[in-house]
Amino acid sequence: MLIDAAVSLLGLAIPPVFDFIKKKFIKAENDTPERTIGTLATTKPEVLADYVRAVADYLKAQADHFNRDVIGQCSLWVVNLRAAIRPIGVILAFIVLGGMVAAIFTGNYDRLIAIPNGEATLTGVRLTCEALVTSWFGSRFTITGAK
Repeated sequence: MLIDAAVSLLGLAIPPVFDFIKKKFIKAENDTPERTIGTLATTKPEVLADYVRAVADYLKAQADHFNRDVIGQCSLWVVNLRAAIRPIGVILAFIVLGGMVAAIFTGNYDRLIAIPNGEATLTGVRLTCEALVTSWFGSRFTITGAK
């Protein structure tokens, strides 16, 4: 039970903590396009359109350079499959955990443990499912640092 709680709490806590550390200690540059646009809007609004156009061209050039090896568009089914992998994994983990609960209530859990290495295997599967579910939910939480 203690290991279950630790896995669940760590799965919920680790993603937001890493996000907080990244935001707190890896500072963004002060000279961002947004800040420059804000400064230009108040000091020299006549060059603002040229600056925005130049930033857009720069970002397009970066995207073209990044995608230089990509030929054509990725198939829609590949995009959908990649987007669905984590939610499908979480749904399957819930199904496995629900099956374990159902086995306990129906009295079949003891038969599963009686299999050679059954208890260790079920513990590993349970902890993996708990870690998968909690890390997915934990990645949805964010901790914002004080400014």
